This record gives sequence, C-alpha cells and structure tokens, in this order.
Amino acid sequence: MSSVTIRQVTKSFGSNLILSNFDETFKDGEFVTLLGPSGCGKTTMLRMIAGFEKPTTGEIYIDDTLISSDKVFLPPEKRGVGMVFQSYAVWPHMDVFHNVAYPLTIAKKDRASVERKVAHVLDIVHLSQYAKRYPNQLSGGQQQRVALARALVAEPKLLLLDEPLSNLDAKLRESMRFEIKEIQRNLGITVVYVTHDQTEAMAMSDRVFLINRGVVQQKGSPEEIYRQPVNQFVADFLGKVDFIKGEAGGGRILLHHTEVSLPYAGDKTGAVEVAIRPENITMSKETGDIEGTVTAGYYLGDAGDYRVAVGGISLRVITEGRVFREFTPGDKVFLSLDDFIVYDDDGSLEEQLKINT
Repeated sequence: MSSVTIRQVTKSFGSNLILSNFDETFKDGEFVTLLGPSGCGKTTMLRMIAGFEKPTTGEIYIDDTLISSDKVFLPPEKRGVGMVFQSYAVWPHMDVFHNVAYPLTIAKKDRASVERKVAHVLDIVHLSQYAKRYPNQLSGGQQQRVALARALVAEPKLLLLDEPLSNLDAKLRESMRFEIKEIQRNLGITVVYVTHDQTEAMAMSDRVFLINRGVVQQKGSPEEIYRQPVNQFVADFLGKVDFIKGEAGGGRILLHHTEVSLPYAGDKTGAVEVAIRPENITMSKETGDIEGTVTAGYYLGDAGDYRVAVGGISLRVITEGRVFREFTPGDKVFLSLDDFIVYDDDGSLEEQLKINT
C-alpha cells in the first residue's frame, strides 16, 4: 500500500482561492477523512491526488514518487489509484462481472487473471451471487458496492472515495459505512475519504481533517477533535452544541442572562463563549446545580431531545429514550454539567460559523 505526502499545496481557480497551504502526510494503511461543508476544498484536494486537477503551487507524492508539482504531472492512469465517486457510475449495459472487470479488460489482462481477480473482489464486497445481474436489478447499496469492487479490482495503492454514500438512504449509509471500513481494515489499503457527514467521519476514520474555506481547522483522531475542538467552528460542525456568552474571572464563569455561575479552573478571563454539548448535561427532577423549565421535548426512539429554559437562555439536553415520558413541557428540572469548553469571546464566532455556499 502507499502513503501520500502533500507539501504546501494551494489551489486557486482564477482569483478564487480554494485550498490554502495544505501540508500533511497520510500514512500507509491509514483511513483519512477530509471533512467539511460544501465548497470548503475537500473534493478539490481529492481530485488533485487522483490527477483530475493540478495544484496551483506545492507538491504531491505517492510514496516517494512525485506525481504533481509546477513541473511534474503524472496522469491519473499511471498513479495506481482507485476512485469511487458520489454517483455509482456503473455501466447499465454490463452485468456486475463485466462492470467490475472493466479496468482489467482495458489493461488487456488475460482472461484467467480477470476471472480470478473479479471473483476475489466480488467475494470481498459480498456480491459473488450477483455476478450475472445488471445494475437495474440491484439496490442502491449493491450498485455502490459494484463501484467499490471496480475500484479495488486493479489492486490500487491508494483508494479515494468522494462522498460515496450520499445517494443512499439512512439505513444503507449506516451499513455501508461499516462495510467499507471492514474492507479497508482487511486489505490494509490506504483510504482518503471525502464527506460532509460528521457521523461518517467519526465512525470510519483513523484521522479527520476538518476544513473550512480552504484551511484545515483541526486534524486528529475523531475522539480528539470532538472532545478538544480548537475553535467554535470545529465544536459546532462536529456534533450538537450550544454557545452561551459569559464572563470569566475569580475561578467562575457567570453565564449572561442567567444567575448561573460555573466553576472554572482555566486561564481565560473576561468575555468568553461557553460551548455545552447536550449529552454532557444530566437532567433530573430532584437534584442538580442549575434550575430550569422544560419548554419542549422530542422523542427520537433511542433518545429524548429537550429544550430547557434557564433564565433568559435555552439549553438543549439529550437523555435516554426510555426516560422520555418522565419530562414534559412545563416541568421544573435541575441540570448538572459534566463538561463544557471555554473560548475567548473575540467576536469571531459568527464569522467562524459561516458556511460556504
């Protein structure tokens, strides 16, 4: 398998800067996800690795081979890369076998080799019994697995996946998520995966690169960037969060428009933004540090999703679904905060949370 080294890559289309100084190495056998809102530059980075776009500045290597720079450009077919797109892009006039065999056929591989490799990869993606079926006889998830098998059959050094699950329904997305991860783990292949879905990124990745407006905001393991977001954009993009303004000093934070004072051992003083994730709040009718009133509740099956008024602010609280009927709008409740994150209130929150369109 292969590593990918990206050195100071910038990409512009005319005066429009798409990516700025991307500098990183994706390790051999690693599952890396480029995550971010639409237009942030993640697909452009993937296309530059694949060879469908050229960087404006910088260099890209696969292992020790320079594949893109201002003087060098290796065409896509010579990079040893497999790619799966958002659309299935399977040939409707070919059965599953011949769809998967296509890269080997155009490479003029011998028949025995083609049959052996196609049979092997169909087994990997659990489609062996569908080899003679046509795409219109397959479900969306099965068609996406055909596209995945076609990308794998030529034994690429690197697999690139561009939002491959976005056209599937929720159930299929969830099952395909785990299938792709299992295939990657079994083959030991290096994967670069593009998505705007933070759940996909969290479930599948060894490392996540969260991008906004062409700049990597944070990189790290899913747990690291979820639990320790470096700024408000990262905290907001990954999961659910409320931002509450407050004033820090003397070991406490007073939340604006409330009488709530939180214990705080950090070093920030003055105006702050407190980020509170709803799953980090415990709600009870008997005990807790913060008094509030339930204003709304939504039953989600596995969870209850509540809004609780505390003074002049509203907090979102997530509970287990089995206790949903214990709390109804109008109930007086008590909240305890298990964790929260504090940022300087420097006026940048609204700017950071703007999402490209």
